[in-house]
Amino acid sequence: MDMSSTYREAASVLREAEALVITAGAGMGVDSGLPDFRGDHGFWKAYPMYARLGINFIGAANPEHFEQDPGFGWGFYGHRTNLYRETVPHHGFHLLQRWQERLAGESFVVTSNVDGQFQKAGFPEDHILEVHGSIHHLQCLKPCSMAIWPNGETILVELTTMRAEHIPLCPHCGSVARPNILMFGDYSWLANRSHAQEERFDMFLGRNRQRRLVVIELGAGSAIPTIRHLSERLGQRPGVRVIRINPREAHIGSPHLSLPVGALEGLTGIDACLPAG
Repeated sequence: MDMSSTYREAASVLREAEALVITAGAGMGVDSGLPDFRGDHGFWKAYPMYARLGINFIGAANPEHFEQDPGFGWGFYGHRTNLYRETVPHHGFHLLQRWQERLAGESFVVTSNVDGQFQKAGFPEDHILEVHGSIHHLQCLKPCSMAIWPNGETILVELTTMRAEHIPLCPHCGSVARPNILMFGDYSWLANRSHAQEERFDMFLGRNRQRRLVVIELGAGSAIPTIRHLSERLGQRPGVRVIRINPREAHIGSPHLSLPVGALEGLTGIDACLPAG
């Protein structure tokens, strides 16, 4: 498929942008080597030990494990913590940073990913909204308070059993700690950190209401459509253009643009049509 004209139009839209919103789902991390857990078989390919146990992603990402068997609960999230710490953000992150620097106005990142890859790539913390929280922050399982603290734990995991050899504890009450992530069927997630980020994003939108806003959506699917819905809501505002980059579910109505490719390929194709320097 020849997408050269779409790449050129996307580059033209970006050149005229006065403010930029980057929205990202799990597909953004695929080019860095991270699994996207698309469907049960995609999850089991990344975690074959759960296939043997008959547990899918929804079953693994459940806060009940921390109450019933915290070693097993932290097996999954400890492994993910280690994986995200070791992962190097792909070149697409750096292309986005370069585009941000060219803008006369502001930019903001909104992501459903809990991996902290945007911060790791150097995006400013106060211009990131993590709608489902972050694996790099912890809270009390109960919770005993509204405290959220950085995840500085070293969590070794026995891969044959997916059990953690160390259980993080709450420094305030001594009970089990858990990641500050919105899980499936969650009833104790502390959302105050994400709510503070959301307030900063709302202020960003208010400051840039009269500016030409461009949304670049990356790897956000329809299975958990939080990010897609946000992009489309923003795209309904007068003058806002959305560039949707997704290898499987790229469609979006005019005047917005669809690029049916992966995040890195799409960003690289647009960048090739932008002026150098």
